[in-house]
Amino acid sequence: MLRREEDKLGVVLKINSGAGGTESQDWASMLMRMYLRWCEKKGYKTSIANLLDGDEAGIKSCTINVEGDFAYGYLKSENGVHRLVRVSPYNAQGKRMTSFASVFVTPLVDDTIEVKVEPALLSWDTFRSGGAGGQNVNKVESGVRLRYQFTDPYTGEKEEILIENTETRDQPKNKENALRQLRSILYDKELQHRLQEQAKVEAGKMKIEWGSQIRSYVFDDRRVKDHRTNFQTSDVNGVMDGELDDFIKAYLMEFAATEAQQ
Repeated sequence: MLRREEDKLGVVLKINSGAGGTESQDWASMLMRMYLRWCEKKGYKTSIANLLDGDEAGIKSCTINVEGDFAYGYLKSENGVHRLVRVSPYNAQGKRMTSFASVFVTPLVDDTIEVKVEPALLSWDTFRSGGAGGQNVNKVESGVRLRYQFTDPYTGEKEEILIENTETRDQPKNKENALRQLRSILYDKELQHRLQEQAKVEAGKMKIEWGSQIRSYVFDDRRVKDHRTNFQTSDVNGVMDGELDDFIKAYLMEFAATEAQQ
């Protein structure tokens, strides 16, 4: 099931809270914890490349680098919109609320993957890293912001890729990490093009569904359901503690089965 070239790689996993203020920011932080717990169980190495705290609670966004064998092969199943339904602790009327957060999964490229970065299209800013405590905080400009002017070779569309890295107190190290993320994004763009071309050939049989709502977590009904495979479980607490293997397996089995029909 994990026979693609990119499956064996690590992962850049980015979580963004959706509309809905504090509730969706809290949901994004719950997803971050869920993935960190899953990685811990797998023995994968994780590092938080960037984290933007929520206004009152939770997070607005975070970027996690995951290193370990076949991390991308497993976590590609998580790419898409995750929906939470619960009685919100942030709602005074105790109403049931629906929140969304999106998860973006791209392969973390290593030295075996050739990715061309044009130096002329790169620019850098530095800024002071925020965060709690420490002599160095807000005194040294160790945070880096990379901008890359990308033109899609297939469509001619232009976009600016923006990456911030505040992972360490060492600016050169942060630059190195930001460049690695850029290479990962460029590799993923090429990969998505290939997948789209393949999907056209297969006349829409493959259930990739990037960017669509992929899973609902309904806390009151004790139900987590994947909308692509129809796999569901009542063990909500287990799932939020990182028990994702059954969802991943169901997705990979369906994905691989469709691939095999080509």
